[in-house]
Amino acid sequence: MVRSKSRLYSRGTASRQTRPERERRAPAMPASFPPSSHRTPTMRAAIYFTPPAGAPLTRTAAEWLGRSAFDGEPTRDPDPAIDPLVASPARYGFHATMRAPFRLAEGVDLSEVDARLAAFCASRDPVRIAELVLARLGPFFALVPESAPPALGELESAVVRSFEPLRAPATAEEISRRKPHKLTERQRDYLERWGYPHVFEEFRFHMTLTGKVPAAERKPVEAQLSDRFAPFDGAPLAIDHLALFMEPEPGAPFRVHSVHPFRRPSEDA
Repeated sequence: MVRSKSRLYSRGTASRQTRPERERRAPAMPASFPPSSHRTPTMRAAIYFTPPAGAPLTRTAAEWLGRSAFDGEPTRDPDPAIDPLVASPARYGFHATMRAPFRLAEGVDLSEVDARLAAFCASRDPVRIAELVLARLGPFFALVPESAPPALGELESAVVRSFEPLRAPATAEEISRRKPHKLTERQRDYLERWGYPHVFEEFRFHMTLTGKVPAAERKPVEAQLSDRFAPFDGAPLAIDHLALFMEPEPGAPFRVHSVHPFRRPSEDA
């Protein structure tokens, strides 16, 4: 079950089981990559954290979502009871957002984004989340830190600022899709300035497991998630690498393009 200690978060706020096995190796790379020189006006890049492809948490999440972002392949048979609830997170792949999807600025291709991410990661130290827990964020379920360390917000802020020069300005349509009338004044300002409302003070680290779950279905969905993700509830999580994800065209599934390690391996990796 979701822990009884207030887990009914809204976006913008942030029984222990056996811990998962520890894997001391570099993040697994995708089986194949889109060409780094590839660029189209509608293609989008994103900077995400996702555990290594072979990590138990990644495998469990991919089996739940029905798809792996590393190779793009299905991970289970279709399930009409689950698939509608996970359609959105399955398309994006299991991840935590550090820099939300963005179109590339004029003259920028994926190789430039990839090179900047490699250099950025080479300058960073790992961030340790002491405990990962299952939580409900309004109508969504996600894995979140029990207590987010300040270094996590500092990492996100640095990513947002570092990749801003590579981002094409958001179009009026892109801004409209974020429903600015439902945002706070600060979130609207961030949307206009940075192309995404949930940055800096509005950032909350979360690894989404569902789309919007109807109220009547939340208890059974919570029970399924609590059972599947029990080995990771209360376990630590090392943020010691970042991944470049790519959406080749609007509505297409996101794929991992590359993974770049931080400069110092984490003890929890």
